[in-house]
Amino acid sequence: MKGTHLGEFEEIVLEELSERLERPISPGVVHQTMQRLAEKGLVHSRFSEPIAEPGGRSKRLFTVTVAGEQALREAQRIRNELWDGIPKTAFSHPL
Repeated sequence: MKGTHLGEFEEIVLEELSERLERPISPGVVHQTMQRLAEKGLVHSRFSEPIAEPGGRSKRLFTVTVAGEQALREAQRIRNELWDGIPKTAFSHPL
């Protein structure tokens, strides 16, 4: 990801997302998604103190809210129910 303003950690996160989703992910997509989650009250963001280096900038830090955790648990429950509802005989090979 050379040529971006991202640090090493951010590049690793984007790379991991891209691999898991099996498609490229841009920093803009991540920013837009986090903004939407914040607007829905599912995450909270705040700025850190500026990094202690010349020209150091603040970082935006996100935490999952109680509502966000509940939404994640509900999504997980629904997906598990859907998965568990598939009869084992639907698979051509044993799991």
